[in-house]
Amino acid sequence: MKLERLISIIYKLLNHEVLSASMLAEEFQVSQRTIYRDIDVICAAGFPVVSYQGSNGGYGMMDGYKMDKSLLGSYDINSLITVLRSLSTVFDDKRAQGTIERLQTIEAEKRDVSLSVDLETYRTESDALRNIRMAIARQTIVRFDYINARNEHTTRYLEPVRLYFKYRNWYVYGFCRTRLDYRGFRLSRLMNLSLTQETFEPHQDIPEEGEALNKAVNEQPVDVLIRVNKEALAEALDQFNQVDKDFHDDGSMTMRIPVFRPLEAKWLWTILMGFGGGAEILEPLELRRVIKERLQKALQLYEDV
Repeated sequence: MKLERLISIIYKLLNHEVLSASMLAEEFQVSQRTIYRDIDVICAAGFPVVSYQGSNGGYGMMDGYKMDKSLLGSYDINSLITVLRSLSTVFDDKRAQGTIERLQTIEAEKRDVSLSVDLETYRTESDALRNIRMAIARQTIVRFDYINARNEHTTRYLEPVRLYFKYRNWYVYGFCRTRLDYRGFRLSRLMNLSLTQETFEPHQDIPEEGEALNKAVNEQPVDVLIRVNKEALAEALDQFNQVDKDFHDDGSMTMRIPVFRPLEAKWLWTILMGFGGGAEILEPLELRRVIKERLQKALQLYEDV
């Protein structure tokens, strides 16, 4: 613990102009006398610690003293700091904050922020993220209720392996003891998550997420062709930016969206119906019928309006 505290103090002194002994003592839950001894040890190790007197006094590093930038080679330090800040906010991770402070010590100079990453999540999802990450670190089985894409309600016991962020959503991946296979679960569909007391040993060969989630590896996507009115261009681009697009003289746009099994892709139906009258499905014809039937069912709910 002492060595860890000494290293942390060094990085804090490198990142701040002046830190008082009382401030350091409160943060590390030790006495000021212990901090004085720590500072002596740091000075004896060759770090140029300067003592400042007065009401705003304390300790700091000699101006211009920085650690060797070659520690990270060609990495973009500012970008790493930005991403870590976002992750430390999501997970409330003090270790990530410590890494940020260490990275800041090797910045050549302060620069204006040119990159910002916001992984904002709902509070319930943030709690799930932290609990699952804890379970992964402790190799603890988690239990939760789950609603799948077919709206089926099941209870699962999972050996969590990793968390991943994809298509603006968080997922947990691991070995499902209910299905006896590796599965990925979207966190927004998890309910009543809890950590059990049972631990597990990781399996030898863990498949990648894509191998487990996409069984039809030889299946080819089907092109869904939609025509978007100019009033819905921005929303359509937000949803399907990386697809083939053709803009027309009247301000409309045609998009060709490759989708696996579009007649079963409820996520796609939801997006397309969300455009209202702003987009029309041109192909395939079967998908036009599916959307028409769903819209008719929705209208039945409002017949008395």
